[in-house]
Amino acid sequence: MHPAIGKGKTAVVTGGASGIGLAAATQLVAEGLKVCVADLPGDALDAATKTLVRAGAESGQVMAVATDVADAGQLRALKDQATSAFGTINVLMNNAGMQPGSSIFDAENNWQRIIDVNMWGIIRGSQIFAPDMIASGQPGLIINTGSKQGITTPPGDPAYNVSKTGVKAFTEALQHDLRNREGCQVEARLFIPGFVFTPLTANGRTEKPAGAWTPEQTVTFLFDRVEAGDFYILCPDNEVDRQTDEKRIA
Repeated sequence: MHPAIGKGKTAVVTGGASGIGLAAATQLVAEGLKVCVADLPGDALDAATKTLVRAGAESGQVMAVATDVADAGQLRALKDQATSAFGTINVLMNNAGMQPGSSIFDAENNWQRIIDVNMWGIIRGSQIFAPDMIASGQPGLIINTGSKQGITTPPGDPAYNVSKTGVKAFTEALQHDLRNREGCQVEARLFIPGFVFTPLTANGRTEKPAGAWTPEQTVTFLFDRVEAGDFYILCPDNEVDRQTDEKRIA
């Protein structure tokens, strides 16, 4: 496993109340990390720590912080609360995102919110957490959740595509900076899920489509590829294999 992931280390996962974020938090708890999950206030966030305890978290190993990642002040408060409770942050998973749909002339009036959450939430999250992670001198890992739509940019949801294209470009630049800092032990990875059955993609469905992976499958693949050293963690699903993805991207 990556040296930032181990017993006694600390992780912060945004968008951690459900879907991929909660699956990642569950896996990190199983690895012995202290985990802070951040998400919008509500029933899902209230239930997240209970879910993690049922999954085996020990008392005091998990906490939940209501956070709107579009607000830099709330991200700074998240860092302060997680650090105060758990110490140095070793793993940051900038995972919070939204996909309500969009059109080129913004008839829905949601472009600003989509870009604030999906792109600025990841940029600001990295900018706010990374300096202390670097200064600690400890191994660190920043995982930014992108999308294949940020690479292939298919028509139909332009605001989402723009936001995730920004995540790709930013994460590439972040890793370039980190690897060229003398003595820096923090790395960045671009996480590119496939078709995953989560609240973001359910669209009213209550049963997982055959073509989708579960969040747990996706997170297992994520951490396997982190351990293998991949920067671009390009996830397949039950409909599309890696070779097809590579052709689409090319």
